[in-house]
Amino acid sequence: MRIIVKNIGLLATARGNSARKGEQQGEIELIPDTYVVIKDNLFEEIGGAHQTGNWSESGDTKVIDAGGALVTPGLVDAHTHLVFSGWRQKELQLKLQGMTYLEILKQGGGILNTVRATRQASLAELVAAGKKSLAVMLAHGTTTCEVKSGYGLTLEDEIKSLEAVAELGKCQPMDLVATFMGAHAVPPEFEKSRELYIDLVCNKMLPEIAKRKLAVFCDVFCETGVFGLGESRHILECGKHYGLLPKIHADEITPLGGANLAGEVGAISAEHLIHAGDEGLTRMAAAGTIAVVLPGTSFYLNEDFARAKKMVELGIPVAVATDFNPGSCPTESLQLPMNLACLKYRLTPAEVLTAVTINAAAAIGRAQDVGTVEQGKQADLVIWQAPDLNFIFYHWGVNLVRSVMKRGEIVV
Repeated sequence: MRIIVKNIGLLATARGNSARKGEQQGEIELIPDTYVVIKDNLFEEIGGAHQTGNWSESGDTKVIDAGGALVTPGLVDAHTHLVFSGWRQKELQLKLQGMTYLEILKQGGGILNTVRATRQASLAELVAAGKKSLAVMLAHGTTTCEVKSGYGLTLEDEIKSLEAVAELGKCQPMDLVATFMGAHAVPPEFEKSRELYIDLVCNKMLPEIAKRKLAVFCDVFCETGVFGLGESRHILECGKHYGLLPKIHADEITPLGGANLAGEVGAISAEHLIHAGDEGLTRMAAAGTIAVVLPGTSFYLNEDFARAKKMVELGIPVAVATDFNPGSCPTESLQLPMNLACLKYRLTPAEVLTAVTINAAAAIGRAQDVGTVEQGKQADLVIWQAPDLNFIFYHWGVNLVRSVMKRGEIVV
């Protein structure tokens, strides 16, 4: 079966199989009045400008009319905490009263609230909740996403969370990439013996998760009051020993030096980076570490915004993600973070499109397969209710997706 998407008013896509940095971040291809041909779930042909073609349905050809709209690659969300139980709407009042993220955590709230609920949830309940959230993400244009564990914090519950990711990958259309984040917080039962919890993560959780092939990456929350630099380095090096590539939550709340550590350990990505200093960013640039910035979290917590424009200038590939989680960024839609990246980071629409497609794909090891509309890549794309790329950054607060295609099939 061949599928023709015709009457594309404007096709906007980056190019290549690796992250784009510096000036390349804003270099995308804009093809007006074109079409794409899909066969066996892959892009077979991309038409040139003003080549609309005279296509008609037949037994082995299906035609989809884009109606003169903007078409982009499917969006890639490179940072989510999708698998959890227990929303935390009760903490909103505490935030409004001025209580900080770390203060809520110290009182046993925050991550630890979600940990209690997630431990009580069954695998089936986690899958059901995750499936609902993935449907919302898909409806807003996300076709591939990363999913972190980290709300179990026991061997059994971390495995349960990652098994939920595996189950979700089988029962809905989106591609999921799993990250083990047992080092998301120190659970209450280890409050006075944190070294024993780190030992549990490194010597019990990591080898078992690697043996079961439940995750691709290992992440750690490197932050004041959570995991320090030495602890984070040890955990990430242990992850590397077991074949899990390092990621790091870095310099989100305080300038601890997580960006420096990301460069030292060769992390594929460093995430948040609100308070990352110049030295750390320079090390990231030298190491080729991708910056995954999360403007929705800055917005929701009323915090500073990461220096994404500076990162681009330093030659760091920048990706933009939701940070979807029940506490600091409870939204499944990547569209508002895209708007914020344009308005608060001062990134151009082209730079942001790169950030939520090919750079995000590279941050989760999928740039060979998704993130651009090119021959041989997986046929994931979004048909927007928009005439051009600027419109989806200009018109905010509503869902501008008209249709979503995953592996050549219309799923929204």
